[in-house]
Amino acid sequence: MIMNIGIIGLEKSGKTTIYNAITGFNVSLDMYNETKKEPNIALVDVPDTRIEILAQIYQPQKVTYGKIGFLDFTGLKSSDTGKGLFSSASMELIKNCDALALVLRNFSNEILDATISPPDPLKDMEVIRSELVLSDLVIIEKRLERIQADIRRGKSTPVLLKEQKLLEKIDEVLTADDSIHSLGFNPEERKMLSGFRFLTLKPLFIILNSDEQSYNKNNELIQTIEQTSHVIEFAGNVEMELSLLEPEESKEFMDHMGIPESARQRLITFAFDLLGYMSFFTVGKDEVRAWTIKKGDTALDAAGVIHSDLARGFIRAECFSFDSLIEYSSEEGVRKNGKWRLEGKEYIVQNGDILSIRFSV
Repeated sequence: MIMNIGIIGLEKSGKTTIYNAITGFNVSLDMYNETKKEPNIALVDVPDTRIEILAQIYQPQKVTYGKIGFLDFTGLKSSDTGKGLFSSASMELIKNCDALALVLRNFSNEILDATISPPDPLKDMEVIRSELVLSDLVIIEKRLERIQADIRRGKSTPVLLKEQKLLEKIDEVLTADDSIHSLGFNPEERKMLSGFRFLTLKPLFIILNSDEQSYNKNNELIQTIEQTSHVIEFAGNVEMELSLLEPEESKEFMDHMGIPESARQRLITFAFDLLGYMSFFTVGKDEVRAWTIKKGDTALDAAGVIHSDLARGFIRAECFSFDSLIEYSSEEGVRKNGKWRLEGKEYIVQNGDILSIRFSV
């Protein structure tokens, strides 16, 4: 399972700067012209010191970290609002993202201030949110028109009427500029809505892109944003420069700026917590590997993430925790102290579990 995060925002908000800081890439930044339409896409390792420790213990031939995808979409021009958020090709990609990261410009620049406007993060946040709402409203209205046409043709069914009622309720909420999340959906409704891939149903968090001078000095602004959204602050240009430095230089600069971790580590940790993801491990002399699943997933779900055959022929999961391995120094110590277990398919996997799936196909 790979989590994909779509990075969105208004033009010149610093999205690509943030993208470079997170990925370690050096995608060109052009302050004056933005003609690129397709998003920048990267798949990066999920930092995890536990993998490094496991690699020292098992000395595998291969070490594989969990992966997370980032998609940096072209910035939306203020003059284009109300005309559709992205191109049709980009829209398909953004609908497949697991979460959206909205970058808000919180830095001054003489040229940008004169040609676009001085920074106004709260205003920009509302502009993008309105575009997300508009996108979903268009989908709902088109679907309701088709449902009504089917009803007029005598093709009404109980399922169709349920869908109509649900979409009308969502339409009413969005038209009032309220959040879809305020409704709360039961499993049947969520299944009914899954095919629409509504943008306003996706988890959204804010990246406040501040300059070096104001970084860590925006408590009031952050508190205001936190009333409606999760937020994390970056000093985008500084973070991008840090990603290109040697580790010792980077640490010294981070200590000076009061930045506790790299941009990648901070954002991935933030996103994992927000979206409810976690990691489990498989270990051995051939490979030590981290796998990403949702909190609450079962051993059967974990088996399916590794390979569909493991889920299809699942028998039992051999299981012990990373913490137990460290505490007792070896798998033998884990067994002797009763921390090695056999679990069934309904077992809820815990963050840091080490699994080996017994199966037969």
